[in-house]
Amino acid sequence: MKRILIAILLLIGLMSAFAVLGHHSAAGVDRSKTVTVEGTVKQFKWGNPHAWLDVEVPNSKGGADVWSFEMTSPTFLVRAGWKATSVKAGDKVTTAGGIRGTIISIKDDAIIIKVAPDGIKMEIAKNAIASVTTQESPSAS
Repeated sequence: MKRILIAILLLIGLMSAFAVLGHHSAAGVDRSKTVTVEGTVKQFKWGNPHAWLDVEVPNSKGGADVWSFEMTSPTFLVRAGWKATSVKAGDKVTTAGGIRGTIISIKDDAIIIKVAPDGIKMEIAKNAIASVTTQESPSAS
């Protein structure tokens, strides 16, 4: 009887582990692409296991699309200085991060970059730049 109980508990533990792995999958995330989004907060949901930010983003048809951003847990957000009242409906927000390109022009407060492969030109605020990488010259062999 004791062995059966241990086997059942072990099975439950393994099933729980697989559920956690499935929950934290990044299969639907394309980390090779970055999108900058600017819009108006429709709703900020502060709850476990993740907070959510719904943003109305103007589209090319004169309307607005709602983008939903899954954030980390409120526990981690609090550690980073966030509160449930940090963002509210009507606030204007802009996402920033991960964009890579070649600098083609520099302004006082921004840079203009060209992004491959389409050669799209983007203006990035200097305070949104986390790091700069340089292309090293190929060594002569």
